Amino acid sequence: MKYFVSTGEDRRLDPVSRQSLRGSFVELSDGVTHYELAGPEDGDVVLLAGSLTVPLFYWDRLAAELQARGLRTLACSAYGRGYSDRVRATYDETLFVRQLFELKEKLGITQPLHLVGTSIGGLVAMRYAARYRESLTTLTIAGPAGLIPKKVPTHRLFTSDLLTGVIARRFGRRLLEGHLGHNVRDPQRQAELTAMVLDAYRYEGSLYAFFDTLQHVPLSGRTELFERAGELGIPTLLLWGADDNVTPIDQLDTARALLKPQQCHVIDCGHMAPYERPREVAEHIASFTAAHAKRQDS
Repeated sequence: MKYFVSTGEDRRLDPVSRQSLRGSFVELSDGVTHYELAGPEDGDVVLLAGSLTVPLFYWDRLAAELQARGLRTLACSAYGRGYSDRVRATYDETLFVRQLFELKEKLGITQPLHLVGTSIGGLVAMRYAARYRESLTTLTIAGPAGLIPKKVPTHRLFTSDLLTGVIARRFGRRLLEGHLGHNVRDPQRQAELTAMVLDAYRYEGSLYAFFDTLQHVPLSGRTELFERAGELGIPTLLLWGADDNVTPIDQLDTARALLKPQQCHVIDCGHMAPYERPREVAEHIASFTAAHAKRQDS
């Protein structure tokens, strides 16, 4: 799909504009990445991989809860999101995995990580785990994408560059806002999420990145990736929202059979458990990582 700037994208990311923005920035091989590393310096590092639309601010409440439990968190905005570069590249899992790996390498993090991925970030996390298995202590997957039935026609629209470009330019903003409207059950938190995402989508190239990701990260037929992740032997925690309308709860049994998680918990929320129930999710992650960190040390 040809790169484009959408109506409403009235800001540009550059060294000058970033001076007034929250967070830290680092140049990686594909572009500048927006990140935050915080928490006890001696704590185990939890690497947070976001979903289709969200900036790193999505993780704020969960990160604070994890830090309060002695963990160090590394969150970043995926390329095309937040204040990371809108790169003119293929927005696929290879790009996002490379970004995560290069970020932790650039920051000099050598210890094994606890990797957390939500929604499409779950697919990225599984791909990362397959590539860098020895660098991970645990894997947490929340409401993962990838198990939508292939018969769903909507996603066939994004197989053509020409058709995707037309849809993105004419209806992109409306489709984005419609997608955001299904993520969170609580209306107030939903409004907060929508405002957060739409503010970041004022930067040039944001809708292009959104639709290019839809083109190149398949949301159906990913059972092989799930199965491969389940065969890696990485202690895995699976979380799912009981009222998830994006990756419905009826996909849970399939995910469990393929991933073979050591633990699985259903959270009383919508699609975005880490955002909607940060304290509960942090409790699950902290206890899970602590148990497996102890086993690794023994």
